[in-house]
Amino acid sequence: MKTYDFTTTLLVDQTPKEAFNAINNVRGWWTGEITGNTDKVNDEFTYRYKEIHSSKQRVVEMIPDQKVVWQVTDSRLNFIENKAEWVGTEIIFEITPHDNQTQIKFTHRGLVPSIECYNDCSNAWSQLIRQGLFSLITTGKSEGVFL
Repeated sequence: MKTYDFTTTLLVDQTPKEAFNAINNVRGWWTGEITGNTDKVNDEFTYRYKEIHSSKQRVVEMIPDQKVVWQVTDSRLNFIENKAEWVGTEIIFEITPHDNQTQIKFTHRGLVPSIECYNDCSNAWSQLIRQGLFSLITTGKSEGVFL
């Protein structure tokens, strides 16, 4: 049975290394309070945005210039009934050369249409990836988007 995890893709003119470095600079493209480290396997970091969203991620895979995977180990989404809906999901960044550009494929595995936060969360991810991360990769500055 096919699941429909949320996925979006970016193409940038920067190198895979520049994309990889920007992804791991979470404070550079997420607006909110971030505590902990984000740059090596087994690092854990917590994200909090007001009383709306808090989540804890563990870096479970990191292949320089190719892939980053975070597993959500704790979550509190205060705008839905099941506030822990993200627990056990994975946030995946796959980086590949594409012609003369770099492609970043973002997938939130477990964020599927059948869960309550899908619409709000997929819209927030779209904005965060297509504006915040894209801007950080291409200009070195983020537009300050929250998730």
